[in-house]
Amino acid sequence: MDKKSKNLLKIKLSGLLPELNERQRRLVVGAEALSLGYGGIKTMSEVTGISPPTIRKGIQDLNEKNKTLQRVRKEGGGRKKATEKFPELKSILESIIEPDTRGDPESPLRWTCKSVRNITDLLKEEDLSVSPKTVATILHELEYSLQGNKKTKEGEDHPDRDQQFLYINSMAKKFLKNGSPVISVDTKKKEMVGNYKNPGREWSPKGQPIEVNGHDFPDPKFPKAVPYGVYDIANNKGWVNVGITSDTAEFAVESIRQWWKKMGKTRYPNAKSLVIFADAGGSNGYRSRLWKKELYKFCLEEGFEITVCHFPPGTSKWNKIEHRMFSFISMNWRGKPLDSYQTVVSLIASTKTKSGLIVKARLDKRKYKKGIEVSKKEMDQINLIKHKFHGEWNYSLKPKAKS
Repeated sequence: MDKKSKNLLKIKLSGLLPELNERQRRLVVGAEALSLGYGGIKTMSEVTGISPPTIRKGIQDLNEKNKTLQRVRKEGGGRKKATEKFPELKSILESIIEPDTRGDPESPLRWTCKSVRNITDLLKEEDLSVSPKTVATILHELEYSLQGNKKTKEGEDHPDRDQQFLYINSMAKKFLKNGSPVISVDTKKKEMVGNYKNPGREWSPKGQPIEVNGHDFPDPKFPKAVPYGVYDIANNKGWVNVGITSDTAEFAVESIRQWWKKMGKTRYPNAKSLVIFADAGGSNGYRSRLWKKELYKFCLEEGFEITVCHFPPGTSKWNKIEHRMFSFISMNWRGKPLDSYQTVVSLIASTKTKSGLIVKARLDKRKYKKGIEVSKKEMDQINLIKHKFHGEWNYSLKPKAKS
């Protein structure tokens, strides 16, 4: 075949072959090679770039009497998945992006500040050579998504915000490595209890929607449910204490105490310390004296050291409990009226995920008073040691009496 004919054939096939799968390509190229006769395989290899053995396989397929074979390649053939070649890839990838991860509390999806190319470069430092496209695929599998900006900012950024996130991450790694319990705590959005519309939809017989009140005015007999959550980071287990009165510091610490009695003590029988990650404000805020006083009581009761790290102001949605537990609770009860406290507790306790999340819940009928003040004298009796880095956010409570 002369050069002009080869060029014409190359132009013809360049538009066709990319649209075909592997088997179809080798059949078409094999048919062309047969039509050229002697030397056809070599010529078609030069024109298309397909190897001679592949073209011979195409000719063989054409000559076979049984044309029912539909597989593109033999079972088990083809390139192995990156996660099969490197079983540790997913865990290493998550450890790389974890410090810069945040999530919407109403969605299980998370997003990361790092680009896939930056992540790819960091993976190379771990001797894992994968493409940016592979990284993007794995991120989707891990329920991350690529997003633009969204108006979720809660206040001005603190200049040491990023350093505090890195500090929290280093503390988590340190204590998790030692087998100490590390928990993330927060109060979920208060929920009206009664026959009110709950956002979301669920499957039900056509034309038979659940009937609820036509207004959202709260019933004075059932004020609001106050769910305070505790998420065990290493164990992927959650605890929710559902209050019926106020979200106070006393209530917050009692929720942690109940988690420890019902779940934590069994999971960590030899624990000598407890690490708590909490928001900067609310019932567990870093400025709350009552929060520290009640935590110190708990510290003395159990005889172990308690370390607390607060997220910087305006970054509550970065708290792990938001996207690892609260989001799934919201999904579990969407479209269902929270008509009683028992319904709230039951729906929370039935929350599970494919990743193994299990949540337990209880109804706390105790009434908590607002406005309890703690004097400076009482604070002076607390054995509280501030960390060198932002001691107002990071501190430890020791069970020994203050010297």
